[in-house]
Amino acid sequence: MNALLVDDDYFVVTALEKKIDWKSLQIEAVYTANNVAQARDIIMNHPVHILISDIDMPQGSGLELLAWIREENYNIQAIFLTNYADFNYAQKAIELQSFEYFLKPIEFDKLMLIIHKAVARSKEQQHKEKAIREGYFWQKNQAKIREHFWRKLVNGSVSYPMKPADIAHAAAEQNLPYAMTDHFQPLFIHIYPYNGSLGQADKGLFDFALLNVLYELFQDPGFSIETILEYKPYNWLAILRWNGSPDSRTLGELCSAFIPKANQYLKADACCNIALSGRLETISHVIKQLLDMNEEIVKCRNQIFYAETYNRQPKADYVPPDLSRLEELLIQNQPGAFLNETSRYLKEHVKHQTLNVSVLSLFRLDIVQLVYAFLKTKGIQAHKLYAGRTNDQLLAHSLNSVEDLEEYLQYLVNTAMEYRNFAEHPKSVVEQIKQYVLTHCGEDLTRNHLAEIVYLNPDYLARLFKKETGVSLGTYIIQARIAAAKHLLGTTQMSVYEIAKKVGYSNYSYFSKLFKQEVGLSPNEYKRGCRV
Repeated sequence: MNALLVDDDYFVVTALEKKIDWKSLQIEAVYTANNVAQARDIIMNHPVHILISDIDMPQGSGLELLAWIREENYNIQAIFLTNYADFNYAQKAIELQSFEYFLKPIEFDKLMLIIHKAVARSKEQQHKEKAIREGYFWQKNQAKIREHFWRKLVNGSVSYPMKPADIAHAAAEQNLPYAMTDHFQPLFIHIYPYNGSLGQADKGLFDFALLNVLYELFQDPGFSIETILEYKPYNWLAILRWNGSPDSRTLGELCSAFIPKANQYLKADACCNIALSGRLETISHVIKQLLDMNEEIVKCRNQIFYAETYNRQPKADYVPPDLSRLEELLIQNQPGAFLNETSRYLKEHVKHQTLNVSVLSLFRLDIVQLVYAFLKTKGIQAHKLYAGRTNDQLLAHSLNSVEDLEEYLQYLVNTAMEYRNFAEHPKSVVEQIKQYVLTHCGEDLTRNHLAEIVYLNPDYLARLFKKETGVSLGTYIIQARIAAAKHLLGTTQMSVYEIAKKVGYSNYSYFSKLFKQEVGLSPNEYKRGCRV
């Protein structure tokens, strides 16, 4: 423990330094300063616990020094010395939480007693701060221990429920104050971040905000939150421990309050799956049931689902929609009516609770096959048209909820119709191919490669091109390359060999043969003629 003596009077500082038995007060170091600036410098660079300071000093008062100490949150016990019994000084000293206000001349015996009390108070505060710090880290460590216990229990419950003896052993191993008869209730929260939301831009910050909302909202005297852990991205599992009888109605009300807050503050949709409650000895079975339910049910965004209701639902069989009617709508170029039919089908199944992931997956497969077959009749290669990040993301998320599937189907059908309209205007397709050939004549221009650019079947593209231009696609490529070669021969100093490679012919002899067939002159003859 250290002390700082501050007084503009050198003799006062020296007297305090020499006449006080600092060692008996358990003061290890005594620093001295003659003004406020020096005192600040010492405090910033050395640990100081006791301050003994004059109030009136030419370059700043002791009260100003203490005000700075409080602003900077230094934990220092301050004893003031002054020649004046001024009430305003005393009042200000009290406001700044000074330990003592002592009038000069100094009575060293009394001052020793005051310093002794100040040391005792400083030690007491240090013990309190240590206890707070240790309590904080203990709580933080306990939270980690609970999270580890429950994560291990959840992971162990994925395939089959853990045995009660294993659960009891795990709880005892972590020294958790759980009894096997304690009631717990898991809550599964699925988050759907919007495009451009914080969840897309900064997942770490999004998770922090989500946990703040959950811990702030899920406050109730009936239960405590044991842990909230992320089961997989955007899927969270909260474990609640009931103090009395479990009450799913209370959980439902809290979830109903959480969903609009998620919409508003997190810019994300959400849905909550409320499990059955269970004793610790059976909680692994409850968790497995909840995880299975989460995988099997088809969610609607911003809704609450109860395991109790789910358990009573019969397993649904897949009954396909009227595929002939949907095919006719595609042929008639009515994407809006098509999507209305698919949405009606989904809403009808949601209404009658006959929709699960298996049914939804089969429905999606039927619609995808229907659209792909339709595009094939138009000569469009669907697997090329839908190759890309947008399709992959929408397809990957399409079984997460009814809304996600509707978004994917909207993309699927609208893309098909847009490209169907484009492909039905041959001039647009041909012009795109011609432009590509002209700007890439030095590249490998196979029929398959060109067909991929416009997502058409190679044979269909070849027939379409010949019908629109009167020449075959292969002939047009040769003509475009020879035209480019003629331009280079007449305007550059490049060799014939270099020009042949530049327009896509690595075989010089073959290039010369084609050039003479098209132009009537060899490349060298043409080049000499341009120079005349």
